[in-house]
Amino acid sequence: MAQILDGKKVSNDIKNEITAEVAKMKENGEKVPHLAAIIVGNDGASMTYVNSKVKACERVGFESTLVRMSSTTSEVELLDKIEELNQDDTIDGFIVQLPLPKQINTQKVLMAVDPDKDVDGFHPTNFGKMSLDMSSFIPATPFGILELLERYDIPTQGKHTVVIGRSHIVGRPMSILMGRSGFPGNSTVTLTHKYTKNITQITSQADIIIIAVGIPDFLKVEMIKDDAVIIDVGITRVPDESNERGYVIKGDVDFENVQKRASHITPVPGGVGPMTIAMLLKNTLLARERHRLEGRR
Repeated sequence: MAQILDGKKVSNDIKNEITAEVAKMKENGEKVPHLAAIIVGNDGASMTYVNSKVKACERVGFESTLVRMSSTTSEVELLDKIEELNQDDTIDGFIVQLPLPKQINTQKVLMAVDPDKDVDGFHPTNFGKMSLDMSSFIPATPFGILELLERYDIPTQGKHTVVIGRSHIVGRPMSILMGRSGFPGNSTVTLTHKYTKNITQITSQADIIIIAVGIPDFLKVEMIKDDAVIIDVGITRVPDESNERGYVIKGDVDFENVQKRASHITPVPGGVGPMTIAMLLKNTLLARERHRLEGRR
């Protein structure tokens, strides 16, 4: 049976480490990190996610600001609010919660965020710096995956990593990060997607598989080789009348069967998910440190 890569435990460890850092800042009379979040509309999943970010800030001792805007907010109004946060020196980092209402151009919004406060790591400036191995904010989910691999000391050098899915948030950055120089990295990377032919032929050669396609149970046991490392980023609500909530949460991996052949695997929930918020906090801490060195208050 595979060893579970426990994102819940590791994320708690990271939050404890950040809490200790913040306590030192307070002792030294320094400003503590301040994370802001903008949410437009009343999407239930987005509200839950943003509220969990606010709670995480409270837990580690960060200041936090939640900016709520109505679903009828215009693109201009949102861009004005982003510029206000860009100019506010008391805020170290901020995020715009996605998805946005259809009247707003998401790309234009993400481009408007100051790269120096882009703790989500979505701005092209940060993406470009990451691609060139320069210091930048790494998107929180890929950052969390790297942290899991590092803390469980999973060898990556010379390994064949297959990434399934090429989103800008997970798949594409992971393919770059796993091929970079250093640890975790130095692996040979194959990036696959919905047009990839004979995908089983590719995945069955992989030492490490990172999957983010949003299709429950996509990765079957016959698609992997013995002792492969499986990182499941998928999270989908699947209707299930036998469950009291009326649904179950499933990942992209057929966990029950795949865990019998893999050497390491992330569960869903409790794997990559908790790491995402922990690394958002870590990016905010890094932003605060950067701003302190630049002499901002």
